[in-house]
Amino acid sequence: MTTEQNRRSFLKKLGLSASAIPFLGATANATNLQSIIPYKGKQLGVALVGLGNYATNRLAVGLEETEHCKLAGIVTGTPAKKIQWQKKYGIADEHCYTYGTFENIANDDAIDVIYIVLPNSMHPEYVKRAAKLGKHIICEKPLANSVKEAEEMIAACEATGVDLAVGYRMHFEPFTIEAMRIGQNEEFGKINYMNTDFGFKIGDPTQWRLKKDMAGGGPLMDVGIYCVQAARYITGKEPISVTAQFGPVTDLERFSEVEESISWQFQFDGGGPVVSGYSSYKTNVERLYMSAANGWMELSPAYGYGPIKGETHKGMMDFPVVHQQANQLDSMAKNWLDGKRIPNHASGEEGLRDVKILMAIYDAAETGKSIKLS
Repeated sequence: MTTEQNRRSFLKKLGLSASAIPFLGATANATNLQSIIPYKGKQLGVALVGLGNYATNRLAVGLEETEHCKLAGIVTGTPAKKIQWQKKYGIADEHCYTYGTFENIANDDAIDVIYIVLPNSMHPEYVKRAAKLGKHIICEKPLANSVKEAEEMIAACEATGVDLAVGYRMHFEPFTIEAMRIGQNEEFGKINYMNTDFGFKIGDPTQWRLKKDMAGGGPLMDVGIYCVQAARYITGKEPISVTAQFGPVTDLERFSEVEESISWQFQFDGGGPVVSGYSSYKTNVERLYMSAANGWMELSPAYGYGPIKGETHKGMMDFPVVHQQANQLDSMAKNWLDGKRIPNHASGEEGLRDVKILMAIYDAAETGKSIKLS
C-alpha cells in the first residue's frame, strides 16, 4: 500500500470528510475537517428562512450533524409549521419569526446566520432585508433570476459589511473535490471533452418551479446550474462563449411558462475543451464525464444528495460518503468562527458569475446565436 493509500485509509477510518483531500485554486478553502477530539467551542446559530422540503429534509437534518453551527431559529408564514418545528427541535417562541417580523432577528443574539431557502424570485428581497440585520447570510442557488438582482444583492451586503455565501454544497463533497483536483491538475492530461447532464421528471404541475416569475426559468435554473458549475470547477477556467438549444415541449400543461429541456455548449479560450450540457424536467439523468489525453473520469450520480459515485480509467473512486449539507454548513460556520470571509468559490460573486452564464444560455437558445461571455 502506498503512502497516499495509507493516508486515505487512515482518514476514512477516522470518519474525516472533504478536507482530507487536496484540491486546487478556487476550491482551496472548501473543506470541513471534523476534529478527532469532539469540538466543544462556540457554535453559530442558524435561522432557516422558508421551511419547505429542502429546509425540512436536508438543512435541518444537516444541522443536527454539524459541529460548528446549530439550528437556532426559523422564519415561516405557516403557523402549523412553526408548531411542528418547535415540537421537533425545541425552538422557543422568541426565536420563531414570520415574514412580517423578520427584521426582529437583528435583536436575537442566538442567531448568527440567516439562511434564505425560498423560491428564487424571493432571494433578492430577503437577502437585501437580511443585509441590514448584521448577520451572515447564506442564500440558496441560483442567487437570483437576473444579473441586475444579483448585483443589487451583493451591493446591499457590501454596504452593510455582512458576508454573503451561496449554498454550493457540491464544493464540500469528497468525490466532487477529487474530480476538481483531477481536472484542474490535468492529472490525466489536457481535457479535450466534457459532458454534464442533470434532469429529473418533475411532478406537481402547479408548483412554483414551473412558474417563470418565481423560478426565472425551468430545469436550467433548478438543476442545470450544477452542470454549469461542473464545467467551471473541473476545468478551473471560465467559458468564453456559449451556444444553446431548447428541447421540444411534449407536455404543454407543465411547460407553458418554462423550458422542458435545454442543451448548451461552452467554448473555452486557448484551445480548451468543448463542454456540452443538458438539463431536463422530463428525463432522469445525472452524469459528469470528462475525457482527457491520457484517461477519463465519470461521476454518476454526480449532483444529487448521494451517495455520489465516481470512476476513472484506473478504477472506482473510494471516498467517504458524507452529509453534503452538514459539510457545507460546518465549513462555512468554521470559516466565520475563524474570522474569515467566505472564500470566492462559495461567495455572492460566484453566484453572480453563474447567473450571468445562465442568462447567456437562455439568450443563446432564444436567438440561435453564439453568445460571448465576459
